[in-house]
Amino acid sequence: MSQQQKQKNWFARHKVLTGTGALVAVIALGGVTGGGGSGDGKSDGTDTKASSVGGGSDHKTQEKKEERAEKKTKAAFSGDGTLQVGNDVKPGTYRTTGNSDGMCYWERAKDSSGEADAIIANDNVTGGSYVTIKASDKIFKSEGCEDWEAVPTTASGTPKTEILGDGMYRIGADIAPGTYRSTGNASGNGCYWERSKDALHGIESIIANENASGNAIVTIGAEDAFFKTNGCENWKKTG
Repeated sequence: MSQQQKQKNWFARHKVLTGTGALVAVIALGGVTGGGGSGDGKSDGTDTKASSVGGGSDHKTQEKKEERAEKKTKAAFSGDGTLQVGNDVKPGTYRTTGNSDGMCYWERAKDSSGEADAIIANDNVTGGSYVTIKASDKIFKSEGCEDWEAVPTTASGTPKTEILGDGMYRIGADIAPGTYRSTGNASGNGCYWERSKDALHGIESIIANENASGNAIVTIGAEDAFFKTNGCENWKKTG
């Protein structure tokens, strides 16, 4: 792909911030690799021993295959691909987790033209993210992300009182509502937090947001749906 084509596919997501700054969406492609093995045995007095050793190795290999199969079964769709809404993917809310390199990119689009003005919402993800795909959306694109899984409409789980690392957290499932503090955010490092009422990622989804340096304090309400943090030091619940 030429540099001009790459630039054409890049899109900057600008939000209304209480401070200064913007997140830039960078599209990256990821790949996975796999491998296999083989073995043979002899028909003599060592058959039982050879079978026992080989069986242990085969058992571990089988367990790994089952783990991968279980993960794939749980996943709604792959983290790489362009999907047609209503055909390849159903409307609903989905989650991807474990994105550690910041190169996970997703995009909701109103058509398949590939033009910037077709983008309804998009984001680069480190850690986890949620996104709601509407029935009126036409295309959902995901590149370089971990697999996506469907999440229930009602939040449930064992919410934590610490927020460790970048990502998007669901209130009542991932974290508990309350007042949180993040300390030691150096000026210019780009600590950004956001309270949101849904996972549509539009400007109208934002309840409040801020670019912070030094100490950051935010009260997350029980009625909030999600909390996003990017570039901030870990958050701890203080009240």
